[in-house]
Amino acid sequence: MASKDFIRQLAGYGLTTANILYRLPDHPTFLQSYIWQEYDLAPRFPELRAFLDFWRRELEGPLHSVTVAHSRLIRPAEIVSVNGVLTLH
Repeated sequence: MASKDFIRQLAGYGLTTANILYRLPDHPTFLQSYIWQEYDLAPRFPELRAFLDFWRRELEGPLHSVTVAHSRLIRPAEIVSVNGVLTLH
């Protein structure tokens, strides 16, 4: 059985990393960094948007900025059937 992450990659998901800067609730002049990483679909990023909606709704630290990096690790076009084996001594 293939892992859930592998199946998502075949469906076009890519590893997404977001560097989230937010203000500390007790000290709003200070910024804190939080790194979020999940498989998501570019360019709309539904998983990241859902996480940021949760953050705004449930957490006290107001968001300052979000920097996103996305990489497609495996695409269906990269999977090739191999008909032979090469053995090196």
